[in-house]
Amino acid sequence: MANSGVQLLGFTLAFLGFIGLIASTAMAEWKASSYAGDNIVTAQAMYEGLWMSCVSQSTGQIQCKQYDSLLQLPVEVQVTRGLMITAILLSFIAALVAMVGMNCTTCLENDMQQKAKVAMAGGILFIIAGVAGLIASSWYGNRIAVKFYDPFTPTNGRYEFGKALFVGWGAAALSILGGAFLCCNCMGSSSGQARNYPKSSSRPGKDYV
Repeated sequence: MANSGVQLLGFTLAFLGFIGLIASTAMAEWKASSYAGDNIVTAQAMYEGLWMSCVSQSTGQIQCKQYDSLLQLPVEVQVTRGLMITAILLSFIAALVAMVGMNCTTCLENDMQQKAKVAMAGGILFIIAGVAGLIASSWYGNRIAVKFYDPFTPTNGRYEFGKALFVGWGAAALSILGGAFLCCNCMGSSSGQARNYPKSSSRPGKDYV
């Protein structure tokens, strides 16, 4: 069925977004040291993520250190942590809810309209999770850009976008797109269904004893 295919496509995209959100949150390269301008020191490269900071030597050796104190972290790191963890939890709940409402599962198969509503709820949760991940990645990236163009920021203290930011943006886009597919498919299937009422075999005015 075409509707089932669109529904499965939406769930697949949203689930890939869920995996991407986990990978982006765990990655240590949310921002990388910049070599723009007069900074020509290339002996080592510094990376910072949500949980640790790493230093990569020119010899290929990488040393990472977890942050010592949560309260001493910059505001953008704390907020981005909260938003990304929220997005991951919402995506996990959305995956469970959407699987219950999908046509390929046997749950609620006796009530297709209720099943479509459950799948739509899962799609809405995926969209909310994607928006949360998009806000977190965009705000973190904006803080990097603001500090990069700040004339008072020293040259060796400037950072550029890391790989985790691009993974986060892509994962958020997949979650939103997949959730939209789930919602649109469920809205179309629920509105196109007509209720079939059983026809009475007895004619009005005639009673049988």
